[in-house]
Amino acid sequence: MKKVATAYVFTCTLLIISIWCGVAIGSVHIPIEVLWNQSVDETAANIFWKIRLPRVLLAGLVGASLAIAGAAFQGLLKNPLADPYTLGISSGASVGAVMTIFFNISIPVVGLYALPTFSMIGAVITMVVVMSFAKIVDRSLKMETLILTGVIFSSFLGSLISLMIALSGEELRQVIGWLLGSVSMRGWPYVQMIIPFVIVGSLMLWTQRRELNVLLYGEERAKHLGVNVKRSKYLILVGGSMLTGAAVAVSGTIGFVGLVVPHMTRMIWGSDHRHLLPLSFLNGATLLIICDLVARTIILPRELPIGVITAFIGAPVFSYIFYKQRRGKGVRA
Repeated sequence: MKKVATAYVFTCTLLIISIWCGVAIGSVHIPIEVLWNQSVDETAANIFWKIRLPRVLLAGLVGASLAIAGAAFQGLLKNPLADPYTLGISSGASVGAVMTIFFNISIPVVGLYALPTFSMIGAVITMVVVMSFAKIVDRSLKMETLILTGVIFSSFLGSLISLMIALSGEELRQVIGWLLGSVSMRGWPYVQMIIPFVIVGSLMLWTQRRELNVLLYGEERAKHLGVNVKRSKYLILVGGSMLTGAAVAVSGTIGFVGLVVPHMTRMIWGSDHRHLLPLSFLNGATLLIICDLVARTIILPRELPIGVITAFIGAPVFSYIFYKQRRGKGVRA
C-alpha cells in the first residue's frame, strides 16, 4: 500500500511540475504572480490564459489518452509492443480526420465534434480490421503477426492520406500541418473538443481494470472466473479507439506515447491494471507536456513538430522491448 501511495504522490508531483514548466517557460517568461494578479504583467497574463495554458492542457489530455489506451491494449493482447501507433489505429484515426478536412464534412447535430467523431470511427474500424486479419493469418495472434498486420494497414492507410494530400487544394496546408503532429495554436475550443471523449473513453477502460488483470492469465481461465470476455474486449477496444481517435483529431499523429509510457510505468510500479491505468494516464500527460516544451524551445524561435520528439524517445525504447522479447527475457504485459 505504501508503494502505491508513493507512486501516486510522485506521479502527481511530476505532473504539476511539468504543467508549471510548460506554462512558464518560453520566449516570454510567465511570473507565478499572474495566477492571482493579472495586473502584474497583463501581456504575460494574456499569454498564460489564452495561449500557454490551453496548449499545455491539450498536450496533457492527448498524452494521457494515448498512454491509457496503450496500457489497455497491451493488457488485452498480453503484448508490450501493442499501442495505437504500432497497431495502425493512429493511422485509421488519421484517415478519418483527414477525410473530414478534405471533404469539409460537417454534421449539424455534433457541430464542433465532427472531426473527433470521424477520427474515432476510423480508429475503431481499423482496430477491428487489423485484429480480424491477424486472427485469420494466425489464430494464436502472435506478436510478430499483430505488429506486421499493423504495419501493413498503416502503409495502406498512409497511401490513402497521401492521395488526399495530392488531390487537395486549399486544404493542403491544413492537412500537412495537422499530420505533422502538434498542439500549437489550438486554443480552448480543442480542449473542449477532446474532454468528453477522454472522460467517456477513460471510464470505459477503468471499468475493465479487474477484467484486464484476469485476462492476463488467458481467455479460457477468465471465462471460468466469470469474466464476460466478449463484452470486456468490446469495451476495451471501443474505449481505446475512442481515446486514440479524439487525440489524433486534435493533435495529429503522435507516435510511441502509448508504447513507452505503459511500459515504463509497468517496470517501475507493477502490472496491476487498477493502478497501471491511472498511473499511465498521469505519466502520459507529463511526458507529452515535457515533449511539447522541448519541441517549442529547443530551436527558438522556430518550433519542431511534437511527433519528432516522441519518435526520438519512442524508437529506441521500441527497439529495446522488441530485442528483449526476441531474446526471451522481455517483460510480460
